[in-house]
Amino acid sequence: MNFIKEVFSGKNDDAVHRQFIRFGKGEYKKRALLRLWKTKNVKIKGSFEFANDFVLFVADLETAGNLNFNGMILSKNELEGLKGIKKKGRWIYNVSNFSSNEVKKIASGVYSFLLNTNGPGIKLTIKGKLPKPGKSEGKIDDKFCQLELDEKYYNAVKGDFFWDLPDGKKISAEHVFVIKEIIIPKEGARPGLATLEKDYEKIREMAKRKGKILRIVDVDGKEVRKETEFEA
Repeated sequence: MNFIKEVFSGKNDDAVHRQFIRFGKGEYKKRALLRLWKTKNVKIKGSFEFANDFVLFVADLETAGNLNFNGMILSKNELEGLKGIKKKGRWIYNVSNFSSNEVKKIASGVYSFLLNTNGPGIKLTIKGKLPKPGKSEGKIDDKFCQLELDEKYYNAVKGDFFWDLPDGKKISAEHVFVIKEIIIPKEGARPGLATLEKDYEKIREMAKRKGKILRIVDVDGKEVRKETEFEA
């Protein structure tokens, strides 16, 4: 289940939390961009927020057992069983012939999957470098993740990424993140401190974001708008 669907379904796990760490209070337009085309096959493109969701979606497909992934994996903490290097506070792993089961096994500890794969009826391409934080809405890369699938996977794609919409041959989605409040955890705080963690980076990562998401979708020329409140 992709992180936007989780938010609209009322589920806020660690994967959802990680998506909002980079945001302070404010309104952020044209985020989590998605586009789908259905012809003889299915093409779906998305911005960097969907990198992990694209990889895990492919890894869960019934034919994914024969796929091998290649590329880079980023994590905050060291991943057991993998050889990598630590750079600027994060672990970097270059992998090849990485199986779907291996992807799913380590998913909970991964910050970002920047992986590619190519097999019968499946081609996934993800760019190898995350964009810098703070990009304006006009500079968001809506082709950061690209997935081309056999038409038989259309229902699976729609059920995950466009679950709340009617069928269509051309669908696009963008989201507005409105962060109204940053909630600093206070458990165990000492007098005069908001939290035991003195390190700003730790505080930023632990803090919850509270606000709403506006979902703006176009299905074959017809616009649909939805919104939900969230705390993640």
